[in-house]
Amino acid sequence: MSDHFSRDNVFGKTLLKWWQDLEDDRASRAILRRAPTVTALTLSAPYQRLFRRFQAIGWNADSVAWRNDRFAAIVGLVAHVSEDRPGAPAKAMSYKPPGEDRPPVSELRFTRLLESPDIDSLFVGLRRTLPLMEHRIDVIALADDILHWGDDRKKRWAYAYEWPARAND
Repeated sequence: MSDHFSRDNVFGKTLLKWWQDLEDDRASRAILRRAPTVTALTLSAPYQRLFRRFQAIGWNADSVAWRNDRFAAIVGLVAHVSEDRPGAPAKAMSYKPPGEDRPPVSELRFTRLLESPDIDSLFVGLRRTLPLMEHRIDVIALADDILHWGDDRKKRWAYAYEWPARAND
């Protein structure tokens, strides 16, 4: 089974159901939200329970360690999401609400996200970015992008982000 998140596969459906159930599990949500690093997430009971559930549905935990770290980052970030808003994460970061002249995530902050040297930096950057977006993002798209984070996803985000125009453009 391919490790991929979509709204149509078992991984995506399980993640989305777990995220919805967090509404009633405030203790687990609080533990995950307070975790400052991917390692802290990995060592938490709520993460470990979900990780075991994913193993039971086919998550290949033994393939490479970085995949499990990325899964921990996904779990930690999704715990911060309050509304699942379908669409490309980068598009949501640059969407200007009516009457606003600036995107919720500035060009500089967005560029720094793209330049994150490792999953820990990306996790911290996104955790700081979610409040700017009022904790609204596509849960499944975010999860899949983090799992497959690399040059291809960075480029996809760069093309999806609506870069602000300069005065002399």
